[in-house]
Amino acid sequence: MRAPKNRRVFVIGYGAATPLGPTFDQTWSRAVKGEAGFRRITRCDINTASCVVGEIPDWDPHHLDFADEKEIYNWNAAFVLLTMAVCQEALKKSGLEINQETGPRTACLIGSALNGSDAYRIAMDNYLNKGPLMISPYLLPNLCANLPSGKAGMVLGFTGPIFSPQGACASGNHAIGIGARMIRDGDVDFALAGGVDTCLIPEIIHGFENMNATIKIKPGDRAYEDPRQASRPFSVDRKGFVLSEGAAALVLASEEMLISNGLKPKAQVLGIGWNSDAYHITRPNQDTIIIAIRQAIEDAGLQPEDIHYISAHGTSTPKGDITEINCLKTVFGKKLEKIPISSNKSQIGHTIGAAAAIEAALAIEGMQQDIILPTINHIPDPELAGIDVVPNESRKARTEFTLSNAFGFGGTNCCVVFKGVS
Repeated sequence: MRAPKNRRVFVIGYGAATPLGPTFDQTWSRAVKGEAGFRRITRCDINTASCVVGEIPDWDPHHLDFADEKEIYNWNAAFVLLTMAVCQEALKKSGLEINQETGPRTACLIGSALNGSDAYRIAMDNYLNKGPLMISPYLLPNLCANLPSGKAGMVLGFTGPIFSPQGACASGNHAIGIGARMIRDGDVDFALAGGVDTCLIPEIIHGFENMNATIKIKPGDRAYEDPRQASRPFSVDRKGFVLSEGAAALVLASEEMLISNGLKPKAQVLGIGWNSDAYHITRPNQDTIIIAIRQAIEDAGLQPEDIHYISAHGTSTPKGDITEINCLKTVFGKKLEKIPISSNKSQIGHTIGAAAAIEAALAIEGMQQDIILPTINHIPDPELAGIDVVPNESRKARTEFTLSNAFGFGGTNCCVVFKGVS
């Protein structure tokens, strides 16, 4: 194999669809205002009357310029068309033109944790009620993890490598890390990297409930009357995460491609740290998380005191939040008290495979605009005294180096350090 080129890698654009809005701009606008995107579920009928989730508002594939009625009917795994939409938005925002030169040098790496589970549910319903001949011939493609990237390529015209990094809730950061390394080494010049999950179906909702991962809202809980208060990372009354749907794609580019294609960088992918716990499928391993955080900072060529802001994994679970803070205390020591730490999941919920990519895009936009997004719904936890979680309101602040954490089921960890570019 040829020697790597050791090129610097930059983020030049991003697209997203979240419970705050079907585009990145709509998401950002509401995030800055400290709004939350939670409501009682409308996507399906379930037995839990008080179930609160994060649904993408006003998401309708009929509004897409590349999707006709047949396309929408055949691709009934919502993560396919959603990925195509956010990739289209990301490319448009980046200014990158896909042509004969750039197309073959552009990869697409969109991770997902649950893939086309909604399409499988439709197929099973048809099988049980209408018979085997009514199972769609598109079922198997709808279940393939690489299909969203492949379909995006068919619409947008890139022909570089396409695959789906499967890192559970850390998938988005894995995609960014892999895409950055591919560009650094010279395999490609550009990459669409991100994550997607459209998992609001009864089996998935009840599965998370039964493993005590998501919040169970009962009368007396402050979210019973106001669903917007359901996700509350680092809060004293946190009870579990809010399951959400969403997607995001970041456009990565090599440094020399910026000038030749007239592209403007928003941030540099400066460091990656990734490993696994070898411990438990859901409970985090503090020792290996600490290593992943340190790896990312060291890979960036920085010291812990250089980090200006931490975009936390912050799921709103009692164990997970305190473990993450304890890990950060070990890495940063007393200096942690001077570093703002916030969790976008307080506003968006947990979008599973999309979470890290959405959070990376929001953190980079924050660096561009000198804004740190808040951790909303916060009531102080005495166990976290002295930790600045940017409670309840956005903050004006200049941040050059951001650490973005992501941890997933199966014990997979991936942390990324970004450097802001003015």
